[in-house]
Amino acid sequence: MHGTDSLWNSRPAQELVAAKDIGGLLRFARRAKHLRQADVGATVGYDPSAISRLETGRRRASDMDLLRRIAAALEIPPHVLGALLDIAPAAPAKVAGATGDQGDDPMRRRTVLATVPAGLLARLDHALAVPAPPTSTAQQLGAAARYQQARKLFDAGRLAQLIDAMPDLLAIAHADTNSHEPAAYAQLTACYTLASETLNKAGAHEASRLTADRAVIFADLAESPLSKTVAARALGIVLRHQGDHALADEVALTAATTLEATGLPTPEHAATYALALCTCAYNAAQAGRRDAATSLINEAHRAAAGLTVSTRSGHPVALTAAQVTLYQLGIHWALGDAGAGLYAARDLRPQHFPKRRARLHTDRARAWSQWGKPAETARALLSAHAEAPAEVRNRPSIRGLATDLIRGNHATPEVRLLAATLAR
Repeated sequence: MHGTDSLWNSRPAQELVAAKDIGGLLRFARRAKHLRQADVGATVGYDPSAISRLETGRRRASDMDLLRRIAAALEIPPHVLGALLDIAPAAPAKVAGATGDQGDDPMRRRTVLATVPAGLLARLDHALAVPAPPTSTAQQLGAAARYQQARKLFDAGRLAQLIDAMPDLLAIAHADTNSHEPAAYAQLTACYTLASETLNKAGAHEASRLTADRAVIFADLAESPLSKTVAARALGIVLRHQGDHALADEVALTAATTLEATGLPTPEHAATYALALCTCAYNAAQAGRRDAATSLINEAHRAAAGLTVSTRSGHPVALTAAQVTLYQLGIHWALGDAGAGLYAARDLRPQHFPKRRARLHTDRARAWSQWGKPAETARALLSAHAEAPAEVRNRPSIRGLATDLIRGNHATPEVRLLAATLAR
């Protein structure tokens, strides 16, 4: 361990980090372990030429999936890669023989890049590229039951366990489409939508785009406006993360308009329509389009009036008026108006949310942070941790929020309590 510290505190390593030379640092780490590009490629499941292109700058360094795997294979400490990518400061150089408190080292070890083990993502990537037959266990449970189990993991924020279960879920859902029944394609659409949402939360955006695209394809085969809207919403979220706000709006709004044309005959139709509008409103807010965001979220409120939770297995829509209000909080946050968002959500309580209660607290935490209130931010994150520890520990954006809060406000008692909680 001491030798590893010396390597990353050496002048060559520090200079590469300071220069933000991603390819150079990867090459430095590989050579320090006496590995060939072919060795690294075999470990992470990529062709050696991909490793070469990354080291020489001919492959874009924003390929986070590949960077995550290489970092794990080369044992690059998370704080080093985080500093290299400007998402965490570099660890201070240690003085030989010095002792003392390492401050926020436990948080450094839980950086964004370590959310999901690289091996699990590699296994899912392989399953997406080369689909395997379902296991006997998956066949015994069936696609619907496996899907419900997966939804529970998602609601609890247990991303690693969910990604581990995803290959079997997709395999059994694919097997069921041998019947060519629309219902089977609707179930497969729901599975790929869940995969896209999960991978997006884990920061695996390329795989999230792939699974969203597949959800759209299978939704067409399902011949269901509900499936098409669910899939389009997932694709819209990915497109927003890729910075294509206009296309994200077009995809989601087109599907929502088609669904609206059905007359929204059931609560599930209304819930799916309202959820799509919420997503479109958030997309608009992220793009700075205040009027559009306001109009869309108001329409979502009207559509969701009186709704209770919808639980149809193929369409995981669980939307109520309270959840639309929670979206409103996020929209105000995205527009830079945290105070208005917190006021809009002032009457929301955990009991309003039968699932994913932690999201109420994490959304409030983001707003309090934007407003410059560290104590309130910490209390909200502690409440989220009490509901679903993984939502704070493993969700990249929220863990990043907690890390930044702790680093900048350690004198605040609530922040110290949060640091102690996350260090356990």
